[in-house]
Amino acid sequence: MTTLNSYLRHKQDAFHALKARAAAPGYAPATLQATVTAEGRSGVRRIRIRDFQFLSDSPPDFVGYDLGPSSPEIALGALGSWITHTWLIQAAAFGLPLDAIEVEVRGRIDQRAGMPGHDVIPREPHGIGYTVRIQTDAPDDAVAEVRDAVERVCPILNLLRHPQAISGEVTRADDIATNPIPSAVGG
Repeated sequence: MTTLNSYLRHKQDAFHALKARAAAPGYAPATLQATVTAEGRSGVRRIRIRDFQFLSDSPPDFVGYDLGPSSPEIALGALGSWITHTWLIQAAAFGLPLDAIEVEVRGRIDQRAGMPGHDVIPREPHGIGYTVRIQTDAPDDAVAEVRDAVERVCPILNLLRHPQAISGEVTRADDIATNPIPSAVGG
């Protein structure tokens, strides 16, 4: 069975190279961008990030067609992806051997939020928690050292723990680039 350890050796070299580039003169932070369009007839959201695209939709009980994960599910998936990636980076940095890792993220969303008698229920996903399951022969103190580093440096985990102001604007556009998907919805 293939484990993550050979990958972690490569990741360790890449991590040190990244840190060296970030410390070099002329370094510029990366700009991230995602573009989302709503497709006609289904309202499914097409998310474009770099050269990748995927769909987001809502389940039928929330006025969707279940053509992809919902936005809150994608947010939890993004958190789980970052926690997993940060575990890999920190395991590489600390020399922690990992045979396997799995991160499960869970949360709740309550559609009663804002309804009369339910004013205290948050509209946003809440009760968010995660479990990291690892296979390693490392001692518990080495695992704890990596866990503490992950908690300290994981970008999305810390974004959610320490939110920042988000600016927004609305503009009018004569043309919006859309690339309709074949409709899975009749009509």
